Amino acid sequence: MSRPIRVLLGDDHRIVREGLKQVLADPANGKPEIAVVAEAIDGTEVLARAEALGGQAGLDVVLLDIAMPGLDGLEALQAVRRRWPELPVLMLSTYPERQYAVRCIQMGASGYLHKSADPDDMVAAVRKVAAGGRYLTEATAQALAGAVERTGVVRSAQQGLPAGVDALSFREHQVFRLLTAGQSVSEIGAQLKLAPNTVSTYRARILEKTGARNDVELALLARGTPAE
Repeated sequence: MSRPIRVLLGDDHRIVREGLKQVLADPANGKPEIAVVAEAIDGTEVLARAEALGGQAGLDVVLLDIAMPGLDGLEALQAVRRRWPELPVLMLSTYPERQYAVRCIQMGASGYLHKSADPDDMVAAVRKVAAGGRYLTEATAQALAGAVERTGVVRSAQQGLPAGVDALSFREHQVFRLLTAGQSVSEIGAQLKLAPNTVSTYRARILEKTGARNDVELALLARGTPAE
């Protein structure tokens, strides 16, 4: 590609965006290979920026954080795929691959990276998806292989993975993430624009599907640590 790879970066933390821009713009040969041409702090802004740039006509890759306020990364991923199906989306998260990588790939993401990834891996991922490929880390590939092997939605306890997480609906996944981040029912309701009793209903469904008995066990599941 003669021109730089044009990236739209969606993350609600400025310090993260600045760090990613520095990583991506670090020139190997004196000329930046990747350029962040637009930034957004939530999913709604991601869509507005992409629209203003003409979708795939003005962008080569969308780099999305999962946990953004309002319209989050998963919702933004779905919207981008509907509007611009040829525009690659690379998902970023602090959540382990076994939690969200499979879901993101199933929803149309071209790759999934943990935010702690090596800078060289970050650059390689952007290059790969911009060229039309998929970028799968070893952890993501293993998670996908496990998903293919399963005949149901519950993962084997021997794998040390949370049972039932794959069975959660999209909204239940949102509530699950926020609960395991330590947010209260009222805080989750305010962020997702849901009544507290609705959030409580989702929480009850999540506990039932995952087999967790309380929020502490949900947090352990999110970290990949089996509850006693």
